Amino acid sequence: MQRYQSIGELPRTLPIFPLTGALLLPRGHLPLNIFEPRYLAMVDAALSTTRLIGMIQPTEPEDKVLKPKLSAVGCAGRIVSYRETEDGRFLITLLGVCRFRATEELSTVTPYRQLRADYSAYLGDMVAPPPDTFPRERLASALRDYLSRRDLKADWGSVMSAPADVLVNALAMLCPFEPAEKQALLEAPGWSERVDTLVALLEMAGEPDTNGQSIN
Repeated sequence: MQRYQSIGELPRTLPIFPLTGALLLPRGHLPLNIFEPRYLAMVDAALSTTRLIGMIQPTEPEDKVLKPKLSAVGCAGRIVSYRETEDGRFLITLLGVCRFRATEELSTVTPYRQLRADYSAYLGDMVAPPPDTFPRERLASALRDYLSRRDLKADWGSVMSAPADVLVNALAMLCPFEPAEKQALLEAPGWSERVDTLVALLEMAGEPDTNGQSIN
């Protein structure tokens, strides 16, 4: 199975899966249910070549524009699990490898879109995970308030013991933030900035506005 150790090993051309609200971060795991014919073809092609797919958010509604404009930054993910269902769907999981800047969309005959990816700004994505030193107590406090307002529960043992990057990636990817907020998490320059952004989003959610109403 192809594994990537440096940006020099990453392909400059990526098939892309534009999906609003979907966030893939380096070292994060994103499960996907693939059923559209164009994306079934994309997965087939990826499995036979690089195993990489670029996740990127559109900046226009996908149901109103045939070929929506794309965000400037996405994340390349490697297919690490794959299963085909009896009704022809693919259930896959992507492991985030490295973020990229979309530099040029290609004219292709494939049913799925492809672009040229520039990884040079994200060298840090390919290094070892960050040390387990971050404001865990502040994050846990913000998360507790965030979940309480939504009458949700959490496994607090895992919250307090999970490795830092596992916890931050999981919360960033799973919490129902707005697409622009997820993009902000993706584009945070480094580890500490992503942690700060995540904590700020959790703390802001539900704060009363000037009219005394909660911000959801």
